[in-house]
Amino acid sequence: MAFEKARNYLEQYGLEDRIIITEHSSATVAEAAKAIGCEEGMIAKTLSFLQGEKPVLILADGTARIDNRKYKDRFGVKAKMIPAELVEPLVGHDIGGVCPFGIHEGVSVYLDESLRKHEIVYPAVGTDHSGVKLTIPELEKCSRYREWVDVCKTTINNE
Repeated sequence: MAFEKARNYLEQYGLEDRIIITEHSSATVAEAAKAIGCEEGMIAKTLSFLQGEKPVLILADGTARIDNRKYKDRFGVKAKMIPAELVEPLVGHDIGGVCPFGIHEGVSVYLDESLRKHEIVYPAVGTDHSGVKLTIPELEKCSRYREWVDVCKTTINNE
């Protein structure tokens, strides 16, 4: 159901032909990169947070991690991940397939600056066996993002 919802959403933008169904799991960044055949950084992972009672999604480079100081400076609250059992009811997709496509009303979407270094990125499409090949302008258009934010650090340079 989540896949169909996300697929139908992407169809509105004429992007359904870019969807990739993977034979192997794409639930983690490493699995997705291997299944799709790209660098881990090109996986546009979707991080799910709660700000009070409000769900927030941040899409970031697959190798990036939330920088707690930057997050608090930007949003005025501590970064608090949505508990696993609440992700699907609050967002509309389960862990491993969370994406900004076909999500529940009222979920805010942000794009992290870490994505800008890529021409092509691969967010999930509602399941842990899917992805969609998008340019950054296409992601901007179909994600209905609020704004670009700088709340991550890349693990390669900052571990």
